[in-house]
Amino acid sequence: MQLKKEKIELGKEYPITGEIAGIKEIEQISIDALKQSFPDNIRPVLRDAHPKHHGCLRAEFIIHDDIPQELKVGIFKQPRTFNAGIRFSNNKVQDDTKKDVRGMAIKLFGIEGEKLLEQQKDEKTQDLLLINHPVFFIKDVQDYVEFFRARQAAKGNLPLKFFFLNPNPFKWHLREFIIGMVMLNKKVSSPLAIQYWSSTPYKLGDRAIKFTVVPNSNNATHSVAKSPDYLRQAMVEHLNSQEASFDFLIQLQTDAKKMPIEDPRIEWKSPFQKVATIKIPRQQFDSLQQMEFCEHLSFTPWHSLPEHQPLGGVNRARKQVYEALSELRHNLNNVVVKEPSEEEFLKLFGRMPSD
Repeated sequence: MQLKKEKIELGKEYPITGEIAGIKEIEQISIDALKQSFPDNIRPVLRDAHPKHHGCLRAEFIIHDDIPQELKVGIFKQPRTFNAGIRFSNNKVQDDTKKDVRGMAIKLFGIEGEKLLEQQKDEKTQDLLLINHPVFFIKDVQDYVEFFRARQAAKGNLPLKFFFLNPNPFKWHLREFIIGMVMLNKKVSSPLAIQYWSSTPYKLGDRAIKFTVVPNSNNATHSVAKSPDYLRQAMVEHLNSQEASFDFLIQLQTDAKKMPIEDPRIEWKSPFQKVATIKIPRQQFDSLQQMEFCEHLSFTPWHSLPEHQPLGGVNRARKQVYEALSELRHNLNNVVVKEPSEEEFLKLFGRMPSD
């Protein structure tokens, strides 16, 4: 269904007809797929999306004091430093040398204020989710449903039925296929050395934004031989000897039609503005206890203050689907679904004795 082009406003959402039913179908397909992939004799149950993590890192998220007044909203309201955990990941459990999308999930601690998820409204965390591509390959919930149906039928293989098998070539998802292929074919030397984007939009008060994380040039100083887990090893070797850092930048929506909220396939063209620095100190992060802790963490864009609410159909689908899958995964693993406290995170990922 086409959006009503005559009345599109900045920062506004425009759900399509049938979206609620579509999200419910995606949820059920995802639950069925997870159960089929992890019968009773296979544990732990891994995530549906980005199940392979390279590790969770301790970081500082430093809000600058010289940002424009219009950006001083929510977590950016005043200069301060938040402790943070960062999970770097692959979209599939496979050899790091194989084609895949890479992810960066940031969990900020010490965030005061009621959150969007009813069951976790009193938690003091804020999640920021990014991938290593500026746009997403799905337009809306209707296309998301078609993709999930095709993926289910493909049984883990590339769901070509979604992209090409409509009898009418004008209904092929060629744009989506091109985006997907570009996402899969990026060379990555280290998770610390690449740029990440939100790809989908979010609120900043009454405005809409996207955000990106840009690595410092010094983050790419360590290269390692290609191996099944070389991305983790690249981070291990780098953080054994020096810190890493990223710039965190925000992009405002300035044109409601050219920079749509309901179509994350379209890259926004307004300038990015730096608002924070992410510092990752020297550390050890790959002990068995740390890796297990990382496995049980939950990340969703809806771990959020209302000022940073996720926007658009893809994000609305994520709310319901991520919650359902997280609850199922934790229950099957006999783990309680809860946000970690800042204290327990720092106790496990805190300063190394040699620092």
